[in-house]
Amino acid sequence: MAPLILAGLKRQKDTRGGDARVDHILNKYGDASALNNIKDLISNKAQAQDVDPNLGGLLGDAGGIQAAQALAKRMNIDPSVIMKMIPALAPLVLGALSKKRDTGGAGISGVGSLLDADGDGSILDDVAGFLMKGGASQSRGGGLLGSILGGITRRR
Repeated sequence: MAPLILAGLKRQKDTRGGDARVDHILNKYGDASALNNIKDLISNKAQAQDVDPNLGGLLGDAGGIQAAQALAKRMNIDPSVIMKMIPALAPLVLGALSKKRDTGGAGISGVGSLLDADGDGSILDDVAGFLMKGGASQSRGGGLLGSILGGITRRR
């Protein structure tokens, strides 16, 4: 899900206002405190009846729905489960990016560079690097993915 959300941010950056647009999205939706109670956040979002898998247009008009259908087919599960997980995981990804922006020393330009760090037009390699080694918490290793998974397992 993180690559999907980061791709949406990159698209917003490229087509709707650059770093200022990413900064706006993080200010509005990227609460770093979401990382403090991951289990409850995911549980509450997963139980919500009214979900927006497109994240209010961040993923395009149908990007979340299309991604959910593709992932559901690949994983052989009901697409509605994934459609609920997109809005459940988005606050974690956006919260981690906000935390990086606010504590990483580079401000919004540091987050903007994460969206395509090597300038090759693809964020997949950059997302993989961010998730596995350079994400929200370097103190324990594992990056954003490690922080999220560690937070879930520690809070059970």
